[in-house]
Amino acid sequence: MLYIVATPIGNLGDITSRALETLKLVDAIACEDTRRTWALLSHFGIPRPPEMISYREGNEERAGARVLALLREGADVALCSDGGYPGISDPGFRLVRSAVAEGVNMTVIPGACAANIALVLSGLPTSSWTFKGFPPRKPGALRRFFEVEALMPHTLIIYESPYRLGKTLMAAAEVLGEREAAVCLELTKLHERVARGTLQDLAAQYADTKVKGEATIVIAGLSARLRGLD
Repeated sequence: MLYIVATPIGNLGDITSRALETLKLVDAIACEDTRRTWALLSHFGIPRPPEMISYREGNEERAGARVLALLREGADVALCSDGGYPGISDPGFRLVRSAVAEGVNMTVIPGACAANIALVLSGLPTSSWTFKGFPPRKPGALRRFFEVEALMPHTLIIYESPYRLGKTLMAAAEVLGEREAAVCLELTKLHERVARGTLQDLAAQYADTKVKGEATIVIAGLSARLRGLD
């Protein structure tokens, strides 16, 4: 069985009892950073499994082959990322696809997800939303990324590096205009904070501001009024 285990994105208290039991019992753990996962196991007094496999961007083919070999032999394997769900903006999705192709039994052990938490905290509409992971880095591609969303009614959720937050907000403001938005930082941690306002206001606020950790940006969709539907 392949267990796809969501792990805390910040507060270690968010891990579920089911996730802890799974991590105790599996024969191997495939994880983004073995040091971080070992620190998580140690915190909860979970013994190191017989095998820990570094499965990260750049070594998916080799590490994935090892995981699939273990699964074929009848082993139980847990797949983890550094935080949140493996496969969500994470190379774990490639292993899941390979496991599906081979008919491997699998299940998801639920847990924290920054996108869901940010959506609720933003105060923006939650009935219909789109998650698009990390946007492109290059200015032209970044602009086109937002142009695709310009006429969409859905609330948009993206992740961004702290080093590109200001530039991404500025690009969004230039393309999408005066939209409500929220920037969510340090989610589930002691210094969790959410800045809400228009894209223009948030772009100005974070233009020269250094932030810590990955940001989650939530942007309102185009309203029915602006789409001429009311």
